[in-house]
Amino acid sequence: MSQSVGIKDVARAAGVSVGTVSNVINRPDSVATETRARVQSAIDRLGYVRSESARQLRAGRSRIMGLLVLDMGNPFFVDVARGAERAARDAGLGVMVCNSAQSASEEADYLSLFAEQRVRGVLLTPTDASGRNIETFRRHRIPFVLVDRVGDSTTECSVSVDDVAGGALAVRHLVDAGHRSIAYVSGPPGLNQVRDRRTGALNALAEAGLGAENLRELPTERLDVAAGRDAGARLLGLGDRPTAVFCANDLLALGVLQAMYAAGVRVPEDLAIVGYDDIEFAAAAAVPLTSVRQPAVTMGALAAELLLEETEAETGATRHEHRRVVLQPELVVRRSSLSAR
Repeated sequence: MSQSVGIKDVARAAGVSVGTVSNVINRPDSVATETRARVQSAIDRLGYVRSESARQLRAGRSRIMGLLVLDMGNPFFVDVARGAERAARDAGLGVMVCNSAQSASEEADYLSLFAEQRVRGVLLTPTDASGRNIETFRRHRIPFVLVDRVGDSTTECSVSVDDVAGGALAVRHLVDAGHRSIAYVSGPPGLNQVRDRRTGALNALAEAGLGAENLRELPTERLDVAAGRDAGARLLGLGDRPTAVFCANDLLALGVLQAMYAAGVRVPEDLAIVGYDDIEFAAAAAVPLTSVRQPAVTMGALAAELLLEETEAETGATRHEHRRVVLQPELVVRRSSLSAR
């Protein structure tokens, strides 16, 4: 394997000092035209590419922003990444997107990687319910913003959606349609989003004079379609099957829908389904899916803007105060929940 070409190789080939090559790369106007052309010819001939990471380490400021999400297989997080990337690009930065796969150990590994790379800052959707990973990361003094999660302290910014309100929207819609026995396919119980959506569901039941026993929770280990199919199979096996199901995200809801279709259960006539996130696939499902819409692109963009503001404040260019931005969800009604009881 050939060795990479360094700045010393360029200087030797052009017959100039290393400092002159550095000036051609960083301050070309300070070098005579003939010398600049000779150095540039050597760069082109040798295929030299400057080390951006080394330049950033010397400057002390990276041009990379880290983004760590729960599941890049979920289109919701793809939209979050789109929003963050758009805001970062406008500021002349790039985004390193990583996927914790809902694993606390993988989350810890990626946070260590971000620290090693000295990224400008990190956008983080935590999966470690204990908070240990975040506390460890704080020691590196790298700014971070929580995404799709409300911060527990005033030491960082966060951008989230009011998931309690979102859960209430979903179940209030089902109650208004006449449903009194509702299943909640909830996902991993350690996630704040899962718990908040359940709280909202219970609030909506209480508003209607119904108790917690009217909500039957079916937890899953993951938030994907396969977990939804498994939950659908469990739902089919219940002796007193609920007439409606609220799912903690759309991937779970699509899995439940697949299980119902395979078993010959009609949606929405025999079972109404409501999801959460309103990903693109929700409207394109065999039975278009009612869902609670989260403004994912806006969430990613706002989080990136807060992070940029904080990193600029570190240079003294601006002032920054940590803020909790809470966006409001919206119910999008489609055919999967339209059968009146």
